Amino acid sequence: MITNDAVVLGILVMILAFVFTTSSSHRPFFRKFYSVVPSVLLCYLIPSVLNSMGVIDGEKSNLYFVASRYLLPASLVLFTISLDLKEIWKLRHKAGLMFITGTVGIMIGGPLAILIVSFFAPSVVGGAGPDAVWRGLSTIAGSWIGGGANQLAMKEVFQPSPTLFSAMIAVDVVMANIWMALLLYGVGKVDKVNAFFKADTTAVTELQDKIEAYRLSIMRIPTLSDTMAIVGVGLGLTGMAHFFADIIAPWIETNAPYLEQYSLTSGFFWLVVLATAFGIILSFTRARKLEGVGASRIGSVFLYIMVATIGMQMNLLAIFSNPGLFLVGFIWLLIHGTLLVIVGRLIKAPFFFFAVGSQANVGGAASASIVAGAFHPALAPVGVLLAILGYAIGTYGAYLSALVMQIVAPK
Repeated sequence: MITNDAVVLGILVMILAFVFTTSSSHRPFFRKFYSVVPSVLLCYLIPSVLNSMGVIDGEKSNLYFVASRYLLPASLVLFTISLDLKEIWKLRHKAGLMFITGTVGIMIGGPLAILIVSFFAPSVVGGAGPDAVWRGLSTIAGSWIGGGANQLAMKEVFQPSPTLFSAMIAVDVVMANIWMALLLYGVGKVDKVNAFFKADTTAVTELQDKIEAYRLSIMRIPTLSDTMAIVGVGLGLTGMAHFFADIIAPWIETNAPYLEQYSLTSGFFWLVVLATAFGIILSFTRARKLEGVGASRIGSVFLYIMVATIGMQMNLLAIFSNPGLFLVGFIWLLIHGTLLVIVGRLIKAPFFFFAVGSQANVGGAASASIVAGAFHPALAPVGVLLAILGYAIGTYGAYLSALVMQIVAPK
């Protein structure tokens, strides 16, 4: 119904304003409602409902592109300004283990999902030649361990038919978005989830407390010049990141094309890496004091607009178009999540490590930073760093998973 992006942007921002205004309301209805439904989940879910009902068209809109290329890098710069690298480094053991667990869950989840479905619906996971379903599922493995470049690498290696690949794109997008929604729901229930994991939240809590203490020590009422400085730093360094990404990615593609398997020929990859690096560099300068006048708050505004544009790309009705394949995706993610729960319970990992370790696999840098930032803005870079690791190992993990899927798939 609505195709004008200016109108759609207005709708998305009004949705965000409504959600955050009501979530901070003291009225009994809203307090009870948001005790059940996390506000961040609504920021994601309401746009997806509008897209599913045909009110807006996320596929044809350019808003996601704008948000991911301009607002996301700017938010990463603003989040990392107050970064304490020494404290982030303390998170490495459990964060790394949960990430690797998530990767293993994706690698074995695909073959196990094929085995399970083949018992009662072998036609769903069968096929021959380019239409063999395992070939299409290999591209999902590439996407869910690494990202888009790894997915396309698997497409080139195993050559699924165009029709099959299109169906797999739908499964990938819908199931990954549903999974992200569940993780965001968990963020709103983090204390209960941590109690389930019997988690030792000391390291994460200490980092959050130190960031909050630092923020309070430098906090003051922002002036117009302060706000303009924040926006200037965020969008200015985003521009610099674009400038260098436009040089680095084409150079690598021309001179070292084999590095494509690590996503190093992707301009978006370099955009995220450079924006994060610039923010980290600024954390050692006086620019760090911009946190006291709302740097991470403005970064959060950018990030939630990004959340809304991701939501508007999801079509909830697509689940019913080919339910068999979506069942495979559901079982796959269930295995991934179950393995994370088992390991998380064993090492008493906070839900933060579960959510970010999982999303760094299934989602990538953009959504991993969103999930991490939903816990605390200072934690967004952790999601980015783990997602970059996913890009590096995505092709190898997906290739091994695909070989096993080929073996177990019905002939």
